[in-house]
Amino acid sequence: MSGIVTLTMNPTIDKSTSINNVVAERKLRCDRPRYEPGGGGVNVSRAVKKLGEDSLAVYLAGGPPGDMLKRLLDAEEIRQDPYQIKGLTRENLVVFETSTQQQYRFGMPGPEIQVHEWQGCLDRLEQMDPTPGFLVCSGSLPPGVPPDFYARIAGFAKKTGSKVILDTSGDPLTIASETGVFLMKPNHPELESLAGKALENEQEQEELLQDLVEAGRAEVIVASLGAAGALLVWKEGVFRTRAPNVPIKSKVGAGDSMVAGMVTALFRGWNMPDAVRFGVAAGAAAVMTPGSELCRREDTERLYKKIKDE
Repeated sequence: MSGIVTLTMNPTIDKSTSINNVVAERKLRCDRPRYEPGGGGVNVSRAVKKLGEDSLAVYLAGGPPGDMLKRLLDAEEIRQDPYQIKGLTRENLVVFETSTQQQYRFGMPGPEIQVHEWQGCLDRLEQMDPTPGFLVCSGSLPPGVPPDFYARIAGFAKKTGSKVILDTSGDPLTIASETGVFLMKPNHPELESLAGKALENEQEQEELLQDLVEAGRAEVIVASLGAAGALLVWKEGVFRTRAPNVPIKSKVGAGDSMVAGMVTALFRGWNMPDAVRFGVAAGAAAVMTPGSELCRREDTERLYKKIKDE
């Protein structure tokens, strides 16, 4: 088996800029934009690189934005295996309003994916040699990709031995969990979606995760709870870790950085609670950076030591 492979079915070019005030019905003159590669798995690969490990980013790429995405990843020395599609890779926009210190995030839906395109990508993943040790499936599915796409990956991963780490939402999350994955990282709204009801307290959160693990929906579930940190439930029990207090500059990429921290630690052979601590530290480190910048290694390691010592 090889190391870490990330999959992004709906990657993006993240364009970020700033302006003093966002005002309706006016021509707004923004600062010079910054372009960064984005999308769940792409961001995980970028953060894994920042944390000192290597991964292979598999993603769909189409048109001039897809070519730009390749160049941006090359500039960050990310190993990549783009799968060419007919449609155009999407572009998202993040605008920071300096007068209020508020951030406006505009996400686009992505191109329509043809059956032969998503099936070809699925076949490429299944036929990978060597088999990925960890296969991170992260982000939304673009139009045209069936909601059971991640479940199909979970199905063949059980045969090949890859450990699927799933970070998505809605039907793709629910359906894939019915097949069963190695690790699932829902946030609080996604937990309530899985439960079909509001979760009023920590006990209800823990009971839900324990039920999901016992039902075989995932071997490990790590619920990301924002400032409250994370809740880990796996066969060995229940573990909670709180998030450190850090100055907030931008929450973009915090979840992807958390996944990157966890998969990096697991790849290094760390135990599960320490992997979650490292993931929480990476997520907190991402919050400290502006725009769509991800975690920094020095911040992550410092915050991990702080969490570990508490």
